Amino acid sequence: MRIENSDANTAQWNAICKARFLQHMGLPRHTTLVRAAPGKINLGLQLLRRRSDGYHDLATVFYPLRWADTLSVRASSTFALTSTEPALDCGASNLVLRAARALAAETGTPRAARMALTKRLPMGAGLGGGSSDAAVALQLLSRLWNQPTSDAVLRRLALRLGSDVPFFLDPRPAYATGRGEVLAPMMNYALPFDLVVAVPPLHVSTAWAFRQAAPHAQGRPDLRAVVASNDLDRWRKALVNDFERIVFACHPRLKALKAMLLDLGAGYASLTGTGAAVFAAFEQRRSAREAARAARAAGCTVHLERAA
Repeated sequence: MRIENSDANTAQWNAICKARFLQHMGLPRHTTLVRAAPGKINLGLQLLRRRSDGYHDLATVFYPLRWADTLSVRASSTFALTSTEPALDCGASNLVLRAARALAAETGTPRAARMALTKRLPMGAGLGGGSSDAAVALQLLSRLWNQPTSDAVLRRLALRLGSDVPFFLDPRPAYATGRGEVLAPMMNYALPFDLVVAVPPLHVSTAWAFRQAAPHAQGRPDLRAVVASNDLDRWRKALVNDFERIVFACHPRLKALKAMLLDLGAGYASLTGTGAAVFAAFEQRRSAREAARAARAAGCTVHLERAA
């Protein structure tokens, strides 16, 4: 039998070998896996103390949103990331690529992936979008590469990427302590309020905010009990984000945004994380819709989420 030694035959043979390799690994050649990567808000954020390792001990309640990015992954011979957000750096420093390479190194797999990120969560807003994208990348690639990875290993890799990345491996309401990685799920908890999340076009440096912080641990209320009460009077008195004083002093627009949301009927409003997102809880849906419209008119990116 004569075999033609042509570029076309070589390319065809390479394609056949690649397809057989992927099938051997348990997935069809053109498999694309897709998953939502939700944001979060902080219900209260207490800075308790500085640690010797440079981090801070804190206490907060993470609450997942239905506002989410979407990540898709597909097998490839090289790592690559694209995004619908032109301002997003898709280079080696991106958390999604760092997550992918960390998982490949951990499992020893020679495989890679092409990843596409549909970005909906505003960047640098305190909503955890980048951390959520990284957590979803770990989970999707573990499946794509047919590399079953224990929860403990995924959590270890996630924590290397960021203090709140472990939360997004299982994004349920949770009381977070330590750096934010010690998670106690708040079983069956759901917010009974409509939420408006408003993000103005400004950036707050997380590193700067932590440098300005003055932690204190004495006399702090139990955030779990405060949140679980769903008592907005109690929330206004005891559910405090310690970064507000620092961030509002530097960015009065955020202080004014919070005041506007309260004036429009919110029972509670707060900065989330170090900002720049401000969220508000409403008992009346009509008030929530009016506040969302007002925030958009003020130049904010807005998410309106109905009560669970």
